Amino acid sequence: MYTTRRNLLFGTAATIAAMTTGACSSSAAQQPQAQPSAPPTPSFQPNQRYPDPAIEILDPSFAKYRLFSSSLEKVATGLRWAEGPVYFPDGGYLLCSDTPNNRLMKFDEKDGSFTVFRHPSNYSNGNTRDRQGRLVTCEHSETRRITRTEENGDITVLADSFEGKRLNAPNDIVVKSDDTIWFTDPLFGINGEWEGSRAEPEQATTNVYRLTPDGELTAVITDLVNPNGIGFSPDEKKLYVIEWRGTPNRSLWSFDVNDDGTVANKTKLIDAADQGALDGFTVDRDGNLWCGWGSNGLVADQPTDVGGRKVYELRGKPEDLDGVMVFNPQGKPIGFIRLPERCANLTFGGPENNRLYMAASHSLYALYVEAFGAT
Repeated sequence: MYTTRRNLLFGTAATIAAMTTGACSSSAAQQPQAQPSAPPTPSFQPNQRYPDPAIEILDPSFAKYRLFSSSLEKVATGLRWAEGPVYFPDGGYLLCSDTPNNRLMKFDEKDGSFTVFRHPSNYSNGNTRDRQGRLVTCEHSETRRITRTEENGDITVLADSFEGKRLNAPNDIVVKSDDTIWFTDPLFGINGEWEGSRAEPEQATTNVYRLTPDGELTAVITDLVNPNGIGFSPDEKKLYVIEWRGTPNRSLWSFDVNDDGTVANKTKLIDAADQGALDGFTVDRDGNLWCGWGSNGLVADQPTDVGGRKVYELRGKPEDLDGVMVFNPQGKPIGFIRLPERCANLTFGGPENNRLYMAASHSLYALYVEAFGAT
């Protein structure tokens, strides 16, 4: 199927205090590989103390999700910008994008190997599984499309345009139980040469799209500036979308999902405050949102003297903000996992679906928890 049709139609206590509240059975077929790469052996050493002090309880309700004798692990490294982790239970492996390096990487739980799965990957970003266990991918580069990897390794283009105009740069993606595919389409992949190729956008807005199994593509949300992470509540009655350029701060919005595939009742669930930044996220069976977290990159209004130089430093220290912030379904921060690198996206995996995988800058981290992925 090749479709272009459309449907008519948080770190520091100060930062935490500032925040307001208020997708499988079979493995994806692997593509012919480039020569396997050999990223550096992970040098990260798990904390020897239990419970691991990197897992912080911000609310008593989070305590039940922390495994007392589980430590944060760095399972792979050597990436330039890790994104889009997706786990395949039948194969016991995880794929993640290394977007600037134009490749998809594979981490095998059985032997700990970390190899190239696909190169070039068309600067892949977000990845997910459909309900038949096939890999579905967001591509930047010149392709700017959504693809599906078939069991025999063939690539099927699912969407690359809307209303006769090319998509921007599909970023994150999720598949609903009715087999519809929902994805965000910000500008990141065409803003420069780092995560794809610079190009002028053809779409007037940065949209959230819904793609039906028969190929009808609908823009369900058109008023968010660079929508990023996307996911559903466990009952699929709520759609969550992160607005990367929210005003004044990066935000996570909640929408009611109607039976006809439209959304309504836009509500700000999480505000990242003036120092933190949201990226991708995953949802557990209890409806908690495990969100990639870090500095928003904004600099202070006034410079600081550093060695005789006037330096405009970041408003928030990355070492205080980098990690995973966990929010309950009401948007209250309840837990924080401190990482030495900024986390972009994450997913649940492992044999019991309780191993949290975190794609964080140069590396892939993992942590066993007493929470289980919603899908």
